[in-house]
Amino acid sequence: MLPGITQQRRASILSKALWTRPEEEIRLLTGYEGPIEIVDHHLSHAASAYYFSGFEEAAIFTVDGVGEWPTTTYSVARGLEIERLDQVDFPNSLGLFYSALTGYLGFEVNEGEYKVMGLAPYGQPKYVGQIRQLIEDGAGGEYRLNFKYFGFLQEDKMFSEALCELLGAPGRSRGSQITQFHMDVARSAQLVLEEILLAKVRYLHGRAPSDNLCMAGGVALNVVANGRCLREGPFKRLFVQPAAGDAGTCLGAAAVAHVRSTGTHPAQERLQHVYLGPLNPVNDVAALLESSGVKFRDYRRDAAGLLDYVVGKLIAGEVIGWVYGRMEFGPRALGARSILADPRRPEMKERINALVKQREDFRPFAPAVLESHAREHFSLDHPSPFMLETCQVISPIPLPAITHVDGSARVQTVTRATNPRFADLLEHFYRRTDCPILLNTSFNLRGEPIVCSTMDAIATFGRSKIETLVIEDFVIDRSDIPPAWKHLSKGRSIGAHEYLVYAML
Repeated sequence: MLPGITQQRRASILSKALWTRPEEEIRLLTGYEGPIEIVDHHLSHAASAYYFSGFEEAAIFTVDGVGEWPTTTYSVARGLEIERLDQVDFPNSLGLFYSALTGYLGFEVNEGEYKVMGLAPYGQPKYVGQIRQLIEDGAGGEYRLNFKYFGFLQEDKMFSEALCELLGAPGRSRGSQITQFHMDVARSAQLVLEEILLAKVRYLHGRAPSDNLCMAGGVALNVVANGRCLREGPFKRLFVQPAAGDAGTCLGAAAVAHVRSTGTHPAQERLQHVYLGPLNPVNDVAALLESSGVKFRDYRRDAAGLLDYVVGKLIAGEVIGWVYGRMEFGPRALGARSILADPRRPEMKERINALVKQREDFRPFAPAVLESHAREHFSLDHPSPFMLETCQVISPIPLPAITHVDGSARVQTVTRATNPRFADLLEHFYRRTDCPILLNTSFNLRGEPIVCSTMDAIATFGRSKIETLVIEDFVIDRSDIPPAWKHLSKGRSIGAHEYLVYAML
């Protein structure tokens, strides 16, 4: 402790040091000497949604665990201006409320929240009364957590023993059996979250009576709640930034910096796609495959032949690993780094969960559908290119592999304008089956990131039970892979040299 320095002054010095450290490290590590804009966390969330929504004016609702100090913000935007109307500050947080229950149910906090959402339809809302005791819905935009049931302020855990006593059972150990009790708690937690979000959306509309709502923040990835807010709330249109979690704040921060420095809008229309990541150049893929000696089909001059071959495999009940073009930005696979299958096959969900994704069997798979046919099969009256809301399945075709236990699905609508190769695949499948829909899930194994590079795809293909791998214009069948591919490095990309060593074994 420095003599003569008050506690308030020490706090001010520490705050300044923490605030300036990122800028100092940027300059030190990169040598950059130009201007640097520092953008508030929740402003970045808000900007990431509003500036890419295509709306000329909107209300903005951001909800996450915590960012700097706020956890929830209510804003209004018109033209270039975003004005914050109200906020809720840490430690009161809807994100931390849901994360505490995620931890109680035995899933990883800040990672497994979507599992709670997926588990909820299997349960009954038997514990809504108890869960409501965890959070008090206040006037206006306010709400308060009951910290009797949370442990994150005093301990290195999200929930307290009082929560176990309230629910009448200890928290579930990770990896242990999921019982009906856990399903009922998940359903109750999801319903209470939806109640609070819906109440706050209505409050925001009273403060900013627009037809348009933008949402961002990790909680905005709860697609079930999003759908309910749109259906039952006062707003007519909803835009959720596809990378709504913290990864997407880079987009918002860049947009704010652009507005500040140029005085112009960073985008003139709604965000059409998020194929913004790395790609695998076709010639590089060819060179790698040729060097390996693996047998593969080359369709560089026959795109229609590739599509016909893959559709034949899908109709035969095979599972396809699909890598094409630039990788998607955000947590959803949207036809660039996907696992694909026939959604009409009742065994496909269990098969992919057990043998490919190696994940919990309660988790649903999503459909990708040609936008021009979406209304025939789903209760959806607008495009949904980013899989950010759920709706009911109304298809005349039985779709057991993509229909959740409650009859819902998280839909991706596909057009040739944004992903021509994927749209063409759906079109070819439709021509041969009268079904314009495919099961589409992310190309990864449990606990691993979505594949990015050619080597990621090969390593995952080798260790999975996927029957066919498509990388750009090339197709590899499982029967043709070298034995060494089944032992490629787990959970990381490998270099070409390491790959060739494996291939020559």
